[in-house]
Amino acid sequence: MFDSAEIGHRIDRATYKAEVPALRAALLDAQYELLRRGTRAVVILINGVDGAGRSETVNTLNAWMDPRHIRTEAFGAMTDEDRRWPEMWRFWQVLPPKGRIGILFGSWYTDPILARVEGRDSRDHFAHRLERIRQFERMLTAEGVVLVKFWFHLSRQAAKARLKALASDPRTAWRIGPQERANLKRYDDFIDASDEALRKTSLGEAPWIVIEGSDEAYRHLTAGRHLLSVLRHAAAPASPVPPQGPLPASVIEAPGDDVTLLKAQDYGRRLTHERYERLLERWQGRLNGLSRDLRLRGRSLVVVFEGMDAAGKGSTIRRLTAAWDARFYRVVPVAAPNENERAQPYLWRFWRYIPPHGRAVIFDRSWYGRVLVERVEGFCAEADWMRAYGEINAYEEELTEAGVIIVKFWLAITPQEQLRRFREREATPHKQFKITPEDWRNRDKWPQYERAVQDMVDRTSTRVAPWHLVASDDKLWSRIEVLRTLCRRIEQALEQGIPAKRRL
Repeated sequence: MFDSAEIGHRIDRATYKAEVPALRAALLDAQYELLRRGTRAVVILINGVDGAGRSETVNTLNAWMDPRHIRTEAFGAMTDEDRRWPEMWRFWQVLPPKGRIGILFGSWYTDPILARVEGRDSRDHFAHRLERIRQFERMLTAEGVVLVKFWFHLSRQAAKARLKALASDPRTAWRIGPQERANLKRYDDFIDASDEALRKTSLGEAPWIVIEGSDEAYRHLTAGRHLLSVLRHAAAPASPVPPQGPLPASVIEAPGDDVTLLKAQDYGRRLTHERYERLLERWQGRLNGLSRDLRLRGRSLVVVFEGMDAAGKGSTIRRLTAAWDARFYRVVPVAAPNENERAQPYLWRFWRYIPPHGRAVIFDRSWYGRVLVERVEGFCAEADWMRAYGEINAYEEELTEAGVIIVKFWLAITPQEQLRRFREREATPHKQFKITPEDWRNRDKWPQYERAVQDMVDRTSTRVAPWHLVASDDKLWSRIEVLRTLCRRIEQALEQGIPAKRRL
């Protein structure tokens, strides 16, 4: 991968000075056009060998373009604080919105390569992390993010000379510390790991651009020229996508299949109020004790609630939170994405709320909206919700590997019970805010939603994050069932300990 970068590419100063003004003007024009259109985001990854001019290139790109519309962030190896969240959490926080540019000095490649070189990761785990990166980058590009991946390279001899020159100059000596000297001693190991990473992650939609970094003029012009080409392509008007519209029931329903997962549930189970109160006290007490379990300090909890309108999600969530200290949890109600959220990849708004170790988050509706409401209502193309199943599974797998306990509930009710609850809400003044015209429209599409739920459970009920379907025609029974299931899932996860891949 680095063979072409071993050649000592150079550009004379006269050529550099003559080309830079026009290149800067063109980059600014392309940047403003990207901002004006607001349809794509551009993320520039800056990685490479110590002393190869990465920092200088970051500064140059900011100087050549308008830095007000560029977000520059630096990343190194993961710290103990970083490990309180899933690995990709810190990168999701800094993704630029559509129309903007992000420069990541160091990236999601930095820690895997260093961990492999330092012997903290096995070869299998290194390969696993690279596969996770490929999935992540495919998802970003499918969501409209343009990835520009620069690797700045130096031969061992050039790297040694460069570090020596920097260390001997009082103005730049601060750049060379123990880490840089240690990296030079492990140069061959570093190159081996880096070469494997670049070869396995140079995708068609996100290829690596390797730039020989010994000559400043060559380095800056090569990076600038490539970036200009990318920005012009990203800012070009895309072919309009025809509106999808909601899919008709005949397309979504399986012909001749009248028995679905939801119809197969037992909706006849009931509890008396007396038994409900006894069981409620028992299971809330057990849930409270689990929230204080010392083993949970190294784990976090994500509880997902989905279900048909009026299925009892809100009242069930209140029974959970009544068992917990308010400092332990957060409830996140999910509605249609706002303008800021639409400017980001779909999963961005959910990553923001993933809790650190020792904390819990409850999602009242969740990332499954893409394969439910967005699918049925035609808010996204079929290709988008079809690929969402794989992206969601990868997302939840990454969370569990980071120590997150995921518990997912679908609260199921019959159409008859939903109609009764709708009418009750309309007739009760303090419940009227809960019923909207949209709820009635959704009810008309019951068969489409039923089929979407069937596909969702079939494709996303995994070993690490299974779905729990709870028949909720009787709210008392369903609340106890949720509490019982949640307690048992937490206990099982704590007994099993940290996921195996996290220990590699």
